[in-house]
Amino acid sequence: MGENTAGMALDAAGIASAGGGLSVVGTPIGNLGDFSPRAAQTFAAADLICCEDTRVTAKLLAHAGISKPLMRLDEHVIAARTPDLISRMQAGERIAFASDAGMPAISDPGQVLVDAAREADVPVDVIPGPSACVTALVASGIACDHFFFEGFLPRKTGERQRRLERLATVPGALVFYESPHRVASTLDTIAAVFSGRVVALCRELTKLHEEVLRAEAVELAELVHERGELRGEMVVVVAPPSADEDVVLPVAAEDPDEALRRDVAEALAAGEPASGIAKRLSQRYSRRRRDVYHLVLELQG
Repeated sequence: MGENTAGMALDAAGIASAGGGLSVVGTPIGNLGDFSPRAAQTFAAADLICCEDTRVTAKLLAHAGISKPLMRLDEHVIAARTPDLISRMQAGERIAFASDAGMPAISDPGQVLVDAAREADVPVDVIPGPSACVTALVASGIACDHFFFEGFLPRKTGERQRRLERLATVPGALVFYESPHRVASTLDTIAAVFSGRVVALCRELTKLHEEVLRAEAVELAELVHERGELRGEMVVVVAPPSADEDVVLPVAAEDPDEALRRDVAEALAAGEPASGIAKRLSQRYSRRRRDVYHLVLELQG
């Protein structure tokens, strides 16, 4: 696996078999049949499995007949627990990390652990698995030769609209994650910014009630309001801009540092927790989470 496996001994199945290190494991996004043999072997070989929710991962391990120590490592505790985990891996332990579903570090707190392992020269190997982002792109039927993955949009309507306007000229499909109770509001904002584009709402991917709703933005927003409350994991895919789309560009590009400070201040005013702000905005601005977290603390103080 190239530089990812430098310094690690791999067995015939490609599993890190000796020496300490971090295994980042992709897990099913719904259908347990997507749990790969290599992922199961990696969990079975680990000294410790870290995960967002031990209850979720325990069910997955029980399905595979695996019994291993579990440690909760969600966004609230990952920063505090990472130094000890790095020390344990440096001492020779093999630690696996899994999200609740899909690939860790994709809109996920696992990026903190991966960054710390890289900085400490701890070997990191990735066990590929399902991804809601890529699955939704294919299921949407929207051209995906080029795409931009945003993750979660801001919760506040004004901030969300400003972010969508900044993404208007991206020459590819736009992919967003969204929660069931905010998806109707998000689709309203998408319709306001991208009224003429086709949008797909993909939910419960790979599960029994998988559904893809696809229409022009305004029509889809109206349909979702008529349907009422929708349940399940949501992915929204917006079609790329057409050649004749009338995109209004800002008079001048906004300084990214100033934009980040403004978004942090707005999130603090809305009562969002510091860890959540750091997670969301570090992804949006492609900054290190700890740097954004320090900025959050600075503006708090």
